[in-house]
Amino acid sequence: MDISIHWTFLPHTDPEASLAFYRDILGFEVRNDVGSGEMRWITVGPKGQPGTSIVLEPPVADPSVTADQRRTITEMMEAGTYARIVLSTTDLDGVFDKVQASGAEVVQEPTQQPYGVRDCAFRDPAGNQVRINEVR
Repeated sequence: MDISIHWTFLPHTDPEASLAFYRDILGFEVRNDVGSGEMRWITVGPKGQPGTSIVLEPPVADPSVTADQRRTITEMMEAGTYARIVLSTTDLDGVFDKVQASGAEVVQEPTQQPYGVRDCAFRDPAGNQVRINEVR
């Protein structure tokens, strides 16, 4: 069986701030940008990897989401517990320095984990946890 990740979705609360974080700080390319205002979907992805994308989306655009669910989603996003993504790089210290210099909220500085991974973590402008693993 040959399965790969094509798209994954992360919520945004401010499309311009999210675009600046993923494009300008992390260096992802913009692949699609549709809608307007808060109802805007922005597809970004790592350069040289056209088959893998992140869709930054309004968190409560689905009409089947109830008012109570919207409140819960908003509360979880504010607490930074709603969504997360794990990225990887060969230059963890360089990426950490660049993201930290941008003013992004640092969750964890580069750390050697007991399970063998060296990583760090930030929150994007919507509160999503962005964990970055070092690969060699």
